[in-house]
Amino acid sequence: MGKNKPIGIFDSGLGGLTVAAQVIERLPKEDFIYLGDTARVPYGTRSKEVVERFARQDTLFLLKRKVKCIVVACNTASALALKEVKHVSNVPVFDAITPVAKSLASNGVLNVGVIGTRGTIGSNAYKIAIEKVNPKIRVFEFSCPLLVPAIEEGEISGHLIKMLIAKYLTPLKKKGINALVLGCTHYPIIKKEIKAFMGARVKLIDPAEEISKTLSLFLEENSLSSKKPKAKRSYFVTDLTKRFIKVAEMFLGQKIKSSLKKVDIESL
Repeated sequence: MGKNKPIGIFDSGLGGLTVAAQVIERLPKEDFIYLGDTARVPYGTRSKEVVERFARQDTLFLLKRKVKCIVVACNTASALALKEVKHVSNVPVFDAITPVAKSLASNGVLNVGVIGTRGTIGSNAYKIAIEKVNPKIRVFEFSCPLLVPAIEEGEISGHLIKMLIAKYLTPLKKKGINALVLGCTHYPIIKKEIKAFMGARVKLIDPAEEISKTLSLFLEENSLSSKKPKAKRSYFVTDLTKRFIKVAEMFLGQKIKSSLKKVDIESL
């Protein structure tokens, strides 16, 4: 496991680029390879068996490219297929859920809301993980199926997204939560709008930030931090359209049109 090998990151689509953006910010010297399974997005509406198969293929794709660790940026894959990913992987695996649970373990939060896809919320993975580290925390989970398509259509401000936020988050607001986990990689894009609705007293927990912190600490403690002067980033997708390029650049916050490459992973 060489320190200059790349980090592997995969997601069901392009939302995981919010995780990649955090990795770039916290670990600017690290190479990484990103895979977005855009041909089969979303994972959030799929069965556990299908998500496991897709996640296994995503993992094998990254392993073939000699990564030093794998980040499961997808919350649904973290919730439904983590065991499968760890089974096929010969390098350390980081999921989206464990770092969030650990961050909530001792910071005084008593009522936590979690929003995500139907797959993530239906698995109760966040609730189980959070209550395991601190049984005193009460966890309220709600699925928000219309947020992802709205965000991918560029509806990230204005009346429509505010209406959807109010529709999904009003029940959580009534629960008196003091922290809200953004349990989908798309949601950080509308963090400002969510914060405005929930109010200043509710802390927003972005799994992307927690993943990058955990990853940074792991690399440092295991002497695996890259010493390269300049990082190389590669972006792969399983389907590529002009719309995907636009969405990708929105998530990452920079131009990557020339870096996106289409690949086939279904035979893996």
